[in-house]
Amino acid sequence: MSQTTDRLSVDAGGGGPLASLEGRRPDAPPWFDAALATAPERSRFVAAGAEIELLAWGRRGDPGIMFLHGNGAHADWWSPLAPFFVESGYRVAAISWSGMGGSDWRPHYDPESFAQEVIGGCAAAGLFEATAKPILAAHSFGGFLGAYCAARHGERFAGVISIDSPIRPSGFVHDGPPTRSRPNRIYPTFEETLARFRLAPQQPCANLWYLDHVGRGSIKAAEGGFTWKFDPFIWSEFELGDPNPFLREARCPMAVIWGDRSTLMPPEVLAHMRRTAPPGTPFFAVPDADHHVMIDQPLPFVAALRGLLAGWPHGAGVAAPGGAV
Repeated sequence: MSQTTDRLSVDAGGGGPLASLEGRRPDAPPWFDAALATAPERSRFVAAGAEIELLAWGRRGDPGIMFLHGNGAHADWWSPLAPFFVESGYRVAAISWSGMGGSDWRPHYDPESFAQEVIGGCAAAGLFEATAKPILAAHSFGGFLGAYCAARHGERFAGVISIDSPIRPSGFVHDGPPTRSRPNRIYPTFEETLARFRLAPQQPCANLWYLDHVGRGSIKAAEGGFTWKFDPFIWSEFELGDPNPFLREARCPMAVIWGDRSTLMPPEVLAHMRRTAPPGTPFFAVPDADHHVMIDQPLPFVAALRGLLAGWPHGAGVAAPGGAV
């Protein structure tokens, strides 16, 4: 059984957290607006027969970080954070998985095709051009595929950071993502579509400016109105299998970050992951954060990740300007 649990709950009745805004953009802190003003290079490349959306920031030849998003999300989830890592001396990239964001949908999805999207994205963004191998930083569903890359293609990467991506012990009861039997619903207006957007698993969200940003990037025009970019049938066409061997057999360093309020990372899951991960794997929580760590605590998340990268994996860290992390 798949261990994936994150998904976007967008077709439920009633409005989501953005409904009261009626399509208006909420006020955002100055750092957020400044980060979004640092526009990425936008391109597409082909991996396993599908065109994949790619965003990139920073100078080619600098050490690389590839950010990987969760289920139903898209590459622009990372746009508010990428410039902070460019400031720290990295070439940064993010892809939208096939079936999500601006990437093509597939008739069938499998872990190796997703891994080829990661490798192809690193190549297209120039991350393999640096002296150091690139690092993968992967959230939720992306973390399972990051672990797969570590186990099956670990020689290509300096390390993989798993972000609130629970790998559970055998027999652990959990709710997996639903299989769908109908296309995504079409709404008459962009504003009504955005009002339906919400995170799942459901959680509080104080930073509506971040939620509004990722919600807008989740919508596309359709005949008769607007709908969601993600393939609703992906879980009918994909089964990850047991990810425990991916963590246990990683062929590059691993690190684990989670939100300390995340319902997906209870003590028994964390204890299992500590037992399963390669010896020396760093584990640390971001305080006051739920599952969507980068939305709940964006700047503490950046600080935690830059601090980790300053000394991990050995020899791959890049000092931040002025010695800050």
